[in-house]
Amino acid sequence: MSPARLLRSGRLLSVVLCTATLCAQTPPAPTQPAAVSAEQWQSLFDGKTLAGWKPSAFDTQKPVKIEQPFQNGAGAIILERTEYLCGITRDTAEVPRTNYEITLEAMKLEGSDFFCGLTFPVGQTACTFVVGGWGGMVVGLSCIDNADASENETSQGMEFKTNRWYRIRLRVTPEKISAWIDQDQMVDVEIAGKTIDLRFGDIKNSLPLGIAAFQTRAALRDIRLRRL
Repeated sequence: MSPARLLRSGRLLSVVLCTATLCAQTPPAPTQPAAVSAEQWQSLFDGKTLAGWKPSAFDTQKPVKIEQPFQNGAGAIILERTEYLCGITRDTAEVPRTNYEITLEAMKLEGSDFFCGLTFPVGQTACTFVVGGWGGMVVGLSCIDNADASENETSQGMEFKTNRWYRIRLRVTPEKISAWIDQDQMVDVEIAGKTIDLRFGDIKNSLPLGIAAFQTRAALRDIRLRRL
């Protein structure tokens, strides 16, 4: 090999080695934040006890029990059928007011009205996501602009079967309330300029966070919450 070619080869080798050294010293680019994962959900029901919950103070409240196992599965909270309301209320002040999601599974065991009335904070007020009300089919929020779930823009109809689990999911942000049943989005309402409040009556006993059934025996399980 000629001296000129050797010189060029030596320079090329030096450039390659220098580049490799610089690459090794350059820190990796920052990664994007990981998406919120299932591990970030906080369980609100251990499947065995009512820890963190208490029976709601409804006039028609009956004792709440844990059935374990329930229908050959995990433990479940059983809300007994009464002439009016029966439910559980979160027995802690650690409930977010906005930017959070709640999910649970609910089952209608017997009765003809709502088997899941999920009352939840919305900023400085609260609202209830009604699943199967007004004779068993109405889904919606109570209340928006003083109109309950059977009368406002969120009102929809859905048939619910007994002895079947339904996955309920709710999301609250400063801009909107969204809710799903299984994979179907049932509520997607912007709340700016609207009056959000509870229906008048005993449902206030579900505050700050509660789940109730109306004239219906119901089962609840896998209750979870995460902050957004």
